[in-house]
Amino acid sequence: MRRVKILVSGRVQGVYFRLFTQNKAKHFSINGHTRNLPDGRVEIVAEADNITIEKFIKWCHKGPATARVDHVEITELQADEELTSFEIR
Repeated sequence: MRRVKILVSGRVQGVYFRLFTQNKAKHFSINGHTRNLPDGRVEIVAEADNITIEKFIKWCHKGPATARVDHVEITELQADEELTSFEIR
């Protein structure tokens, strides 16, 4: 399993980015969470096999049609607790 933190910047708040992210994560069977950050970015923590994570990251570069993604930053994380679902925080 691979766990990553994805920071997405652009017009990503107020455009249902988190809801679309949750739906896409459930479609891919990804566990983790997403939340808005005070600086206007969206943070996503995602855990799945490497191939699935790569597909999800590719989607994050586009996001939903209502969003405009300017930049995506990926950080590898160590698993410190088991993730069992994907939630919006």
